[in-house]
Amino acid sequence: MDGTKIVREQIPDDEFEVLEEEQLSGVNELKRFVRAFFRRKIVVVGFILVVVVLLTAALADVIAPYDPYEQDLYQVLAAPGPSHPLGTDALGRDLLSRIIHGSRIALAVGVCTVLVSASIGTVIGLIAGFSDSRLNSLIMRITDILISVPSLVLQLLIASALNSGVTGVVIAIGLTLFPAYIRLINGQVLSVKQNDYISASRSMGAKKSRIIVRHVVRNVVSPLIVMMTIMMGMSIMAEAGLSFLGLGILPPAAAWGSMCRDGYQYLMTRPLLSIAPGLAIMILVFAFNMVGDGLRDALDPKLRGALK
Repeated sequence: MDGTKIVREQIPDDEFEVLEEEQLSGVNELKRFVRAFFRRKIVVVGFILVVVVLLTAALADVIAPYDPYEQDLYQVLAAPGPSHPLGTDALGRDLLSRIIHGSRIALAVGVCTVLVSASIGTVIGLIAGFSDSRLNSLIMRITDILISVPSLVLQLLIASALNSGVTGVVIAIGLTLFPAYIRLINGQVLSVKQNDYISASRSMGAKKSRIIVRHVVRNVVSPLIVMMTIMMGMSIMAEAGLSFLGLGILPPAAAWGSMCRDGYQYLMTRPLLSIAPGLAIMILVFAFNMVGDGLRDALDPKLRGALK
């Protein structure tokens, strides 16, 4: 007798049917998610681009033909050719190698910034949603004030007060993006609180912390993941802007924003010095935005339910 029959005989019929239904439900849910996520070609393209950039960052030391910081003063501002596919910069450094290694900085800043801003915003949003009306109103009015201030102005102020580098850029961008998470989480919490199962949990004496962990957090995870994915693109754009203005990742680090700044004075003679890293920024931001749209379609029950 095989193992499947032994297990089947040891489980009562009603419990076995429930277990079988749960397994089938999990499989169908995964298939439905995959089908909804990949149903649009533009999302597939964005997903492929994200995977390519991730692999490029992980294998940068292997893929890059040169050391991104190695200077060759005999090849200053060299035109694209067999030895240097995208040419060299004003210090003779290979442009392609610097773009490849720059993907690491872009992804590192994007991931760290999103984690910082999402953590702060989620905690404050949960506190505001489960607080009394006066504290909730106070938190949301402060959030509205922070959102009304141009993010670039706050980022410049914070970045100028901190030392330049990845840590300073992450703090500067993270502290300007978390109010959007507060608005999202607070709205989700206020909506979930009206459901009957929350009232039932309260009537059974469940603690507020238990309700938050077991019921509320589960319902806010999906929109939070979508927003974090889209915010990745915004964080990368913000880092590139700060680096271009000289308050972000400074040379000799291979950051795409600082590379655009270094090359803009050679736009008439060597336009690739600015255009190539600018295209890299545009492609990566586009890819994350498309992946965010795909996740929204796959995680939203209303949109996903329309698929047959």
